[in-house]
Amino acid sequence: MAIAWSEKTSSMEALSLSLSLPPPVILTQDELKKIAAYKAAEFVESGMVLGLGTGSTAKHAVDRIGELLRQGKLNNIIGIPTSKQTQEQATSLGIPLSDLDSHPTIDLAIDGADEVDPHLNLVKGRAGSLLREKMVEGACKKFVCIVDESKLVKHLGGSGLALPIEVVPFCWKFNAGKLRNLFQDSGCVAKLRNECKGRPFVTDNGNYIVELYLKREIGDLQVAGDAILRIAGVVEHGMFLDMATTVIVAGELGITIKNKQ
Repeated sequence: MAIAWSEKTSSMEALSLSLSLPPPVILTQDELKKIAAYKAAEFVESGMVLGLGTGSTAKHAVDRIGELLRQGKLNNIIGIPTSKQTQEQATSLGIPLSDLDSHPTIDLAIDGADEVDPHLNLVKGRAGSLLREKMVEGACKKFVCIVDESKLVKHLGGSGLALPIEVVPFCWKFNAGKLRNLFQDSGCVAKLRNECKGRPFVTDNGNYIVELYLKREIGDLQVAGDAILRIAGVVEHGMFLDMATTVIVAGELGITIKNKQ
C-alpha cells in the first residue's frame, strides 16, 4: 500500500508541477529579427567602418548600433548607408556617416535577406535597395547577414516570393519580357513592382524593379546572374552570391550562426 500511495503521490506532484509551469513564449517574426540583429551588433568594434543595411531586420541592427554609441560602448564608428531610408535613420541616431568614395574598404556590413540557401547565397532587395546594398556589401571585409528562420530556403526562389531585378525605366516592358523568356523553363512570371497607389516603385537611383516569380530552380546561379546582367537596361539583380561570410538565424529554439566554409 505504501508503494502504491507513493506512486500516486508522485503522479499528482508531477501533474501539479506541469499545471504550474508558464505557457511557452511564442516570439513574433519581428522579435526574432531583433534577436538576430542584436547578436550581429556584437560583431561591431570601435573604430570600424560599417555598412548599414536596409529593411525591417537591418533597422534593428542600426538602432542597436546607435544605442551602443549613446551608451559609450562604441566610439569612432563610421557608417556607410545602403539607402536614403537608412541614411535618415542613422542620422537621427547620431551615427556619423560617409560613403564609398571616402571609404572604399568597409570593415563590416550588417544587413538582412529575403532568402538564404544552404550555401549562404542570398536573395535581397525586396525593399528596393539592392544596387546600393550590393555595392556596399561587395566592398566589405566581413558581411554578416541577419534573418529569422522563415527566410531559409532549399534554393533561391524557393519561397515563391520575388527575385528583384533593378532596370532602367526606358522600355521596362521590353526588358521584363526578356527576363521572363530567359527563365521560361523555370515557369517565370515577370511583374513591375508598384507602389500602393499603383504608380511604379522608383528606387533611390531613379530606376524600376521588375520582380521575377519562379516555379522551379534556375540552375547554376552564377550563370543565371551573368545572363541577367548581359541584358542591356538591367542595372543589377537581387542574387547575392558567395558574399555573406556569416549568417545569423533567429528561431524559436534560439540563435544559429552559419559561417562561410
